Amino acid sequence: MVSNLNLHKLTGAIAEGILKSFTMNTEEKNFVAENSIVREIWGKSDTILFIFAGASAEFALNKAVDWLYFTGRLPKDPLGRLFSTVSYARQIVFAEKEQAIEAIDRMNIIHSSVENKRGKNIPDWAYRDVLFMLIDYSIRSFEVLERKLTLEEKREVFKVFFRVGKRMEIKDLPANFESYEKMRAHHLQEHLQYGAYSKDLFTQYRKHLGPVRFQLLLEAQRLLLPEKVKELLGFRRGSLLKPLLGMYDLSRDLDLDWLLKELLLPSEYKKEIRSLDRFSAAY
Repeated sequence: MVSNLNLHKLTGAIAEGILKSFTMNTEEKNFVAENSIVREIWGKSDTILFIFAGASAEFALNKAVDWLYFTGRLPKDPLGRLFSTVSYARQIVFAEKEQAIEAIDRMNIIHSSVENKRGKNIPDWAYRDVLFMLIDYSIRSFEVLERKLTLEEKREVFKVFFRVGKRMEIKDLPANFESYEKMRAHHLQEHLQYGAYSKDLFTQYRKHLGPVRFQLLLEAQRLLLPEKVKELLGFRRGSLLKPLLGMYDLSRDLDLDWLLKELLLPSEYKKEIRSLDRFSAAY
């Protein structure tokens, strides 16, 4: 006869096995695990908008920015073009594994089409630059708005986008977060410059945002950008937004942050941006 103690142990072991099996199946099903810090970062419109702010500045300085001008879509709608890049990344983060792979493969097809039309290939380092931007500004944005990430959480951010890069067949990717940091520092020094495209792109940002929203974009960028990027853009030190972050935290606690976004964001993007908050921080 099985004793009560042994029966309790057996029941506990079965329950633990079922839970582990369910967790493994969920992780295998999704491209990014449901409890991943990456989902928390990319599940809030606040963080995504800051990622957008950082990437929009660095895109303008990248030596391969001429590729973004080749189709003519970027100067006509710079906000939409950059927002679509960020939205694609977010779609992958929350997709099931098969859907995420399909989305990545679609990106490769689009890039190949542009390369064929231009008759040459996008440089591998340019692909790496974009991937590195998504890693860096994911971390920077969350730390500005929420809290400092642990080293393990930063490694998790890297691992997710590393897998994206591997599927895209980007060459010479760093093997770990520590190697990424070294390559990122090198890229910042070697692959950025302020030129005619940089000036034009910021002119387009101002045109599409208006003077007040454009100034807010610049202040957000001053909070986020690496020193090399700020130096190339001639930014002063410090941001006028920093003292206001506490007020914004209060607005979120009172569930009024949506009102601020309604006032600050162009009307044509409000619906898209509000949809980014479908996922809460608690998964």
